[in-house]
Amino acid sequence: MRTHDRLRIAIQKSGRLSDPARDLLARAGLSFRESRDRLFCYGESLPIDLLLVRDDDIPGLIAEGVCDLGVVGQNVLAEQAAEREAAGQDEAYQIVRSLGFGRCRLSVAVPNEWEWSGNARLDGTRIATSYPNLLTRWLREQGIAAEAVVLSGSVEIAPRLGKAESICDLVSSGATLQANQLKEVAVILESEAVLAGPAKPFADVRADLASMLLRRLDGVLSVKASKLLLFQAKRSALSEIMKLLPDAEPPTVMPIEGRSEEVALQALCRTAMTWQRLEDMKRAGASGLLVLPVEQMLA
Repeated sequence: MRTHDRLRIAIQKSGRLSDPARDLLARAGLSFRESRDRLFCYGESLPIDLLLVRDDDIPGLIAEGVCDLGVVGQNVLAEQAAEREAAGQDEAYQIVRSLGFGRCRLSVAVPNEWEWSGNARLDGTRIATSYPNLLTRWLREQGIAAEAVVLSGSVEIAPRLGKAESICDLVSSGATLQANQLKEVAVILESEAVLAGPAKPFADVRADLASMLLRRLDGVLSVKASKLLLFQAKRSALSEIMKLLPDAEPPTVMPIEGRSEEVALQALCRTAMTWQRLEDMKRAGASGLLVLPVEQMLA
């Protein structure tokens, strides 16, 4: 039986969420020593360990208490939550944080030659999917009498094989749909990587560890696109310049020795600082513009 003096996080062993998840944890100051079987990573910098598993297993591991938190696609979490709901089981996990990577959508797609007149066009058809619970719930909400045909892979070729008339699958760029002569007609779920945790809060030392981890993750996520902007300007020009920085935190304003009409400013900007924005600021009276990356920030 495992002790609860360490926090255990499950992440995808391999796949599109694996490397971004590891990078995020590393940027939050976590380092690990990987086991020989490459299934477990012992936390060296903090009492936080990693389990390397299949993404489909992560919600169940959280529900069973084998791990405490998990980085998983929202689509996987929602599908298994819908399955539990259909079986009359209680909620076992919740989304703790959205992580901003691995974005995709669960969509219905039909052959290009179909004339699409709305969701009612799906009545009486078969829809191939790996997400039967989410699809079934959506069909019920839309009042559509269609059959969900469960396939574990290669969903996009189901219409050509005669197994279904349309599909419900994850879409990212849409290239796979185009290659299989399909078009997206309805979005069921917008998805991204999330940090999932148990439905009930921790009641031991894991609560403090989880709180510390979340503070660090919030700091990393908040500065992902942030830049520190340094510049000088006359006091009379500040109003017009700040109109060009609606995404900035209230700036720090400092006097410049020997120049009473001018000040130096530093402002944290939450969105990209493009050349166009910098040129607009210069025309408004800013000078000495300097844009610096933000590596870490703790509120």
